[in-house]
Formats: sequence, structure tokens, C-alpha cells
Amino acid sequence: MVKEGYWYGLPLVLMAGGLGGFWLRQRSVFLLVLALAVLLLAILVLNFFRDPERPIPAEPGAIISPADGLVVQIVAEEFAGRTIQRLSIFMSVLDVHVNRAPIAGVVQNIEYRKGTFRVASKALASVENEQNVFTLAGEHGEVVVKQIAGLLARRIVFWKSLGDRLERGERVGMIKFGSRVDVLVAPAVAWRVKVGDRVRAGSSILGTFVSGAEV
Repeated sequence: MVKEGYWYGLPLVLMAGGLGGFWLRQRSVFLLVLALAVLLLAILVLNFFRDPERPIPAEPGAIISPADGLVVQIVAEEFAGRTIQRLSIFMSVLDVHVNRAPIAGVVQNIEYRKGTFRVASKALASVENEQNVFTLAGEHGEVVVKQIAGLLARRIVFWKSLGDRLERGERVGMIKFGSRVDVLVAPAVAWRVKVGDRVRAGSSILGTFVSGAEV
């Protein structure tokens, strides 16, 4: 579990325990319902911050998913004056929200952009929502990742610094409570997933570098 989970979840567990103690004394139906509701909320919060181990694919040139969720869009568009491919993953509140490095490489750029908080499954979220954008330069090419805030997600966390060397599948951060992650690659990258597929951070292969695959 991510350490933030304890900060959010344990106070709720203690609150539920306190309400349960009051219920034992007073036998109030209201206190029982309230205690159970707070306990359920605590379980949901702790579940949100789970951080399971994942088998990391060793296939050369593979680009793995940086996030758990549903592939909602794969499009060609302009980015920094170049044509790229964008794959977008929508993360619901039930998905694991820890993000991972899609390739092994060096963090070349980090940019935090203020913005709106549209529903993360919508296409405009990629452009208008608050987001953290980082670039990884690896052996086979570059991958740009956007951690995008959603309607409920108001906090993006990125644990790495400019110049850090990351391994494929290494944990890099998280987005709290529902969000979206975009993966930007060169046109030469061949996708191995499609819209509607569910992917898992660190273990699902999104695509592979072919040639000339720098963003």
C-alpha cells in the first residue's frame, strides 16, 4: 500500500472504532449505521491506495502501461510541433492509481500544467485538465506521459526528479481518486492494444518501438 493510504484510511478506521464503542454503550441504531458507513469508507480508501507487485515484461522495445484502467482513445495529433500518437487510459476510483514508468530511461523533462477538472474519460481532459507531463528517453526512443487530474482527482503526485534514471515498470507517482493517463509516442510505434481494452500498470504491453520512434 502507498503510504498516503495510511494517512487517509487509518483516521477513518479509528473513527469507526470510536463510533462502535459508543454504540456498545448506547445501542443506538443510528450509531451502528454511522459506524458501519465510516468503516466501509475506510475500506474503500485503503483499497484505493493499494500497490500490488506486478510482473514486468522483459521484451526488448516494449512500452508497458503506466496506469491501470480502460483504453478510451488512440489518436494521431500534434504535440510540440510534431505528429505523434496518443493513447489515453481512464482510471476509475476502483483501479490501482500508482503510475509506473512505461520504458527504462532518463527523465528529460517535467512540466506541471494548471487547468480544469473535467471528467477524465472525456477527450478534452487531455488538453484542458490539470496535469503533470514528463518525458522518458530510452534506448529505443522517447515516451511522453501525462498524469491528468479528473473530476474527483485534485492531487497529482510525481516522485521522480529531472535526470533520474528509471527502470521499466518502476513506480513514479500516482493520481488520487479517479483520473487519466496519456501516453504519447512516435508514429513508428506499433500498438498492441485497442480502444476498450483494460490494461494494468507495469505488466500490460501497450506497444513496441519499431524504428525512428522518438516523439
